[in-house]
Amino acid sequence: MGMNIAIDGPAGAGKSTIAKKLAKDLGYIYVDTGAMYRAMAYYFMQNHIAADDTEKIAKACETVDISIEYVNGEQSVLLNGENVNGVIRNEEVGNMASATSVYPVVREKLVDLQQRLAQKADVIMDGRDIGTVVLPNADVKIYLTASSAVRAKRRYDELVAKGQECDLDAIEKDIIDRDYRDMHRETSPLRQAEDAVLLDTSNLDIDGVVDAMKEIIRRA
Repeated sequence: MGMNIAIDGPAGAGKSTIAKKLAKDLGYIYVDTGAMYRAMAYYFMQNHIAADDTEKIAKACETVDISIEYVNGEQSVLLNGENVNGVIRNEEVGNMASATSVYPVVREKLVDLQQRLAQKADVIMDGRDIGTVVLPNADVKIYLTASSAVRAKRRYDELVAKGQECDLDAIEKDIIDRDYRDMHRETSPLRQAEDAVLLDTSNLDIDGVVDAMKEIIRRA
């Protein structure tokens, strides 16, 4: 059994960025659960399966294969053997992932894979229900959050840097809507685990957050 660190929190809190840097600094494997849900959502979109077509979604889950590999320290998300890193990060895929991750059949499929990864290695895993459902016995649990305004601005800056046109107010509305969906879904809703440390990153830069997390891990 490896050392397991669980990071939960709402969309846009910087979980992935922080978890990647932390994993690199500590020499752990970073398991990007959000990317796995995005890969599943991308599969649905590519196969013209609607977010509310539960029958087709359940059928797709029987055959789709999603895995994570590391090549030269870089994570590759593989969807049926194909690297989909470049196509799963846009807003449309993110919204589809949020809409379809509510289905138990989707979650069961991916949780099983995530738990198997955690049994084999020292991992840092981030998502919405890692400390509560996926790794309930994780050695360290951290709940990372920031205000919706801060999260929207970070997302806006990220998209602008990529040359995409976007609307800050629309992004914040999207984030608030996604928070509501994530917190009110029936299966594995987003919530802070009772034994998780709360860390608000609104006023911290990336290095500040990483330092704070290393201190939490050291104390644990």
